[in-house]
Amino acid sequence: MSDTPVQSQSQPKHTNALAKEKSPYLLQHAHNPVNWLPWGDEAIAKAKAEDKPIFLSSGYSTCHWCHVMERESFENEEIAQVINEHFVPVKVDREERPDVDLTYMTYVQAATGGGGWPMSVFLTPDLKPFFGGTYFPAEDKGGRIGFKNLLGELNKAWKEDREKVLQSSTRSIAKLQEHLDAENEGLETQLEPVVQKAYDDLASNYDYHEGGFSGAPKFPRSSAITLLLRVQQAWANKEERKSEAEWAGEMSVRTLRAMANGGIWDHVGGGFHRYSVDSYWHIPHYEKMLYDQGQLLWAYAEGYLVTGSPFLADVARRIVGYAKRDLRHADGGFYSAEDADSFAKEGDDHKKEGSFYIWTAAEIDSILGKEDGSTFRYAYGARRDGNARPESDPHEELKGTNTLFRAYSAKKTAEFFKKTPEEVQAVLDRGLKTLFEARTKRPRPHLDDKIITAWNGLMISGLARAGAALGEPEFIQLGTQAAQFIHDQLCSEPGKGLHRSWRDGGRGPKAFAIDYACLIHSLLDLYQAGLDVKWLQWAAALQAEMDSLFLDKEKGGYFSVHTDMSHAVLRIKEDYDGAEPSPNSLAALNLTRLAAMLDDQVLAAQAKKILTVFGTTLKDSPSAVPMLVIAADFNERGKQQIVLAGDKSAPEFQALLKTVHSRLLPSAVILHVDGGEAQAWIGERNAALAEMKPVSGKPAAYVCQNYTCQAPVTEAAALEKLLG
Repeated sequence: MSDTPVQSQSQPKHTNALAKEKSPYLLQHAHNPVNWLPWGDEAIAKAKAEDKPIFLSSGYSTCHWCHVMERESFENEEIAQVINEHFVPVKVDREERPDVDLTYMTYVQAATGGGGWPMSVFLTPDLKPFFGGTYFPAEDKGGRIGFKNLLGELNKAWKEDREKVLQSSTRSIAKLQEHLDAENEGLETQLEPVVQKAYDDLASNYDYHEGGFSGAPKFPRSSAITLLLRVQQAWANKEERKSEAEWAGEMSVRTLRAMANGGIWDHVGGGFHRYSVDSYWHIPHYEKMLYDQGQLLWAYAEGYLVTGSPFLADVARRIVGYAKRDLRHADGGFYSAEDADSFAKEGDDHKKEGSFYIWTAAEIDSILGKEDGSTFRYAYGARRDGNARPESDPHEELKGTNTLFRAYSAKKTAEFFKKTPEEVQAVLDRGLKTLFEARTKRPRPHLDDKIITAWNGLMISGLARAGAALGEPEFIQLGTQAAQFIHDQLCSEPGKGLHRSWRDGGRGPKAFAIDYACLIHSLLDLYQAGLDVKWLQWAAALQAEMDSLFLDKEKGGYFSVHTDMSHAVLRIKEDYDGAEPSPNSLAALNLTRLAAMLDDQVLAAQAKKILTVFGTTLKDSPSAVPMLVIAADFNERGKQQIVLAGDKSAPEFQALLKTVHSRLLPSAVILHVDGGEAQAWIGERNAALAEMKPVSGKPAAYVCQNYTCQAPVTEAAALEKLLG
């Protein structure tokens, strides 16, 4: 990525093959002096024909350290000459090709004990890795080999010790595959010990002072929060578990509040940054990712259902406001991310991390006026000398600037300035609005405008769940429009042949298991929020498509990459729920929900097989797979069906639906029978629903356990009693 402002660019000195690509990340490197090729047949054939190793560099367009390595090494003519002469350089957008990235990141993590981006891996022409790492400085620095010297060492090894390199790469891949296969040997587990260990592990890692489940760097672990809310529900009515249930809820809600009060939350514009570099949620890594917005929206919506807190509801609404304003394509799909780096002002020749988001005290006073500025700065922790602590900013890149966080409440601020809380709140609200307007005049961070199926699925889920929980039909409509965009634009034909990504009118590679899993999950959420049967129908069809492409029919579980994907050197079944849930965790949950909705025992058996395949992980490290634990929990407890019969536009029907949506029901599925085509379709698959209908002409709710139903009710108050 060149840091030169667009308006001052002349004809570029260099142009490589990436100029023909659509990926924003690849296009950022199109004018490097490195002769980059995209991943594919051409690059692999060139490596074989020229008998050169491949230098594979994987990253993404909003990755700060990717920008740094580009600036230091890939724009360096001397280093570029070495790369071009001795290697075949290949650039991969990890968001567009998660298959390639996952394969070689698995190697890097096994070889070095860590990972991250940019990922730098050297491969033999038959794609077996023989050396890997992440960011390398251009020159030797702090005991770390510089990239220039590393290239020399690896070129020497390739030319002088070829046999050893080839043997090492072959052995590495064989050992890795053996390890991966051994991890998935299978183990039957019992739910209660798994949930107990997940709770114990999360509780032992919980930060009592600041919330969250680690020290620095601290990530928003949405799936851990949603798991703990389910633990609270499951144990709340057990006398011997009451204190643990309360603490599970407390850990979740405290973390949600701490994040929203911290600098990881963009107080001015809404939306969450990627993670906090410190343990107190203050200084973030400033990029904003769609997958975080979607998952945190889900978590805040459920936090609201459990607590009724207007604060948590407001955060959820502001996440939606941010995504709608800054991440949404006009036709409904959502873009991928916004960069951490931007120009501090027009005309600068170098981008800096956080420039768009940080403020000096003088700026705040100038924009808001001295009196309001003083009040605002007190509440939001903005100091004259800047508020980044040394441990959060070791290189002093943020020196003298402020990342806003909620240092004091309106009440505490009012006490200090001898004003009323209402007066202070008015100053703060006005201040945020004024700073937002001022910030629009700054150069914006780069927007990665790829539309990725999996991440849109996570956002659609968040919108559907938040829309239902908060009574916001617009949110459900936004989710509906995004789903329709995926249906129309990211499929080879409408609804079939799913693709991973779309940009500027063109589809990217075929979808991966995670894309199917996230999209199916979102369609089930969208159905339960708005009760439009077409989303349930599409979810069922996509599940069949996913099974045909990724399912290990013999052992169970899903491979991340479909069977006809060329150039795969490892066959991986993912289970770790990291920044995104794993495809197997979500697939297990999808299958159990679909099985409950459609009374499909084949799907139920597939779900159980996944839980067995990853049984060792569930037993030993359940806090690493919280979404898989949620799936196991639903598989065991998801026996409740709530069936609403009647015209969904009727006010009486809406009152019943609102009652259902106003509580967290982690063990239930919600279904609609309308006496028409939708009921006929569901009834063909689930006979219990075929005869359900309104009572005396009034919309009715049937509450069932394994489709043994209590007498239907037509009043919201009666339904509340049945739901407990």
